[in-house]
Amino acid sequence: MPNINQLHLHNLSCQRGEKCLFSGLELHLQSGDFVQIEGHNGIGKTSLLRIIAGLATPLKGTVHWNGEDIRHNRETFYSDLLYLGHASGIKPELTAWENLKFYQKISASKQGDEILWDVLQIVGLLGREDIVAAQLSAGQQKRIALARLWLSQAPLWILDEPFNAIDKSGVQVLTNLFEQHAERNGIVILTSHQEVPSNQLKIVRLEKFKFLE
Repeated sequence: MPNINQLHLHNLSCQRGEKCLFSGLELHLQSGDFVQIEGHNGIGKTSLLRIIAGLATPLKGTVHWNGEDIRHNRETFYSDLLYLGHASGIKPELTAWENLKFYQKISASKQGDEILWDVLQIVGLLGREDIVAAQLSAGQQKRIALARLWLSQAPLWILDEPFNAIDKSGVQVLTNLFEQHAERNGIVILTSHQEVPSNQLKIVRLEKFKFLE
């Protein structure tokens, strides 16, 4: 039997300045879930993803991964997490190839170099693999960041607007990957201003004081 991972958000509240973005938030996710967080601009979608990823502290409440508060078991949680935010998170002084090779090493992946060529082709960077990332366009840098998804062994993916600067065909390729990750007992949580073309997607709407599923 495959391991079933569980993510539990308990009584989360988030405040920005004097403004309460949301409070009393409860959500339970487990392996196989593919979820989009919706809500109007300024409601705190990015803040919520950063809280779940352990990059921001909630005003109140806790995030539990497999029954443990992530604050008390950060090493295990971060080894199980891939977070892609608005910033690409790539090293601008490295080439596309070097960025992916670096990620492959730090993620302790056992995959060989062949997968790197395959991924570069998938994301449309084959032929540009030797160009320093700083010399690539913003969209191409985003593709380097997204390429890490094909290399990741982490069960929990948290993605803030992954479809930005991606064309329609690229959106479909990414969506297929997210569905496959969920089918392999992963968990995918994302935000998007674009429609996500998936029948597997669950919509969770963030309101000021509660979640409406």
